[in-house]
Amino acid sequence: MTGGFSRQIVIGRLKAKPLLAGQLLCALAATALIVRQASMAWGDGADAVLRMLLFGNLLATAAIAAALLGFAAFFRAWRRRDAFIWHDGARLYRGASDSWPLPLIRDVVMAKNDLGIASLRLVVDDDSEVTRELVKLYLLADSPEAVRGGVMFAVAGLRGFPAGSAMN
Repeated sequence: MTGGFSRQIVIGRLKAKPLLAGQLLCALAATALIVRQASMAWGDGADAVLRMLLFGNLLATAAIAAALLGFAAFFRAWRRRDAFIWHDGARLYRGASDSWPLPLIRDVVMAKNDLGIASLRLVVDDDSEVTRELVKLYLLADSPEAVRGGVMFAVAGLRGFPAGSAMN
């Protein structure tokens, strides 16, 4: 028992403006799709509008659901923006949903995806050949080198090696 005391050490924060812009774009897209979908049955009553939203054009209904999911994801990230990447001495957390045990983390690398968007990725020693995305660089408020150093310092501190004094 820790007596209600949580040892949360923040390593990386997110910029607020891209997250707010993402929320706004997703909300506008969802609103436009809902109005477009419902306009075909506007004068027929609420039940016809609801039926048209759910079963009218299924591609538009799927796009509405995707826009609402995108809004929820941007909103969750915006709420956690001041402590997006953090650790508690045993695990490294990204947001509120993803976490990795610190002893399994081998490295943090910068990589670009197929579209050319750079991100920080974790090299995790769990017998898989893929890296895990930590954060996209355009969302990161702190410098990538500082976040990488913070993660590697946390990993080295767990192993008992003073990585703060070591040079790469």
